[in-house]
Amino acid sequence: MRLFLLLLAFSVQAAAADRKAWTTLADCRYVAHKNNDGDSFHVRCGGEEFVLRLYFVDAPETNLTYAERTRQQAAHFGATLDETLKAGAKARVFVRDTLNTPFVVLTRKAHAQGAAKDPRYYGMVRVGGKGLDEILVLAGLARVKGVAVNIPGGEKARAHSQRLLVLEEHAKQKRRGLWARTH
Repeated sequence: MRLFLLLLAFSVQAAAADRKAWTTLADCRYVAHKNNDGDSFHVRCGGEEFVLRLYFVDAPETNLTYAERTRQQAAHFGATLDETLKAGAKARVFVRDTLNTPFVVLTRKAHAQGAAKDPRYYGMVRVGGKGLDEILVLAGLARVKGVAVNIPGGEKARAHSQRLLVLEEHAKQKRRGLWARTH
């Protein structure tokens, strides 16, 4: 019975998160932090600072804290663990450099699990008119995986994921990022 109540409470929270409205936060800034990586990083938007976890993508890990995930990433790219970790470090620098000018965050402030002490929300980033998820995938520094949602403007999650998969295949064919040493 207790498990049932716990599951019920979780599904009510999840349903409430799905109904949350999207918020657009303009003039956001990347905040340097030791725990930043390619798909999760600190941002400041106005007076608010939080950790943003990107929807739709999974960038390689930078260490073996989550060893099983790192092994899955290596297998996905056909890479060694060492190559995957190096790509994770490259993704972290790539995101930092890509976000060196103000950018836009789209979020529903849905909580994303993580070890960070700061609030951690799922969201999307628009920089220079492009989605950071698309930029990372096309650079071969992220795989299409993770939490997906229907996005502002009416695009369905499935359509967005399919578009990202096309970009991933392009990156693979062009041997970009982590694909460079594989296949």
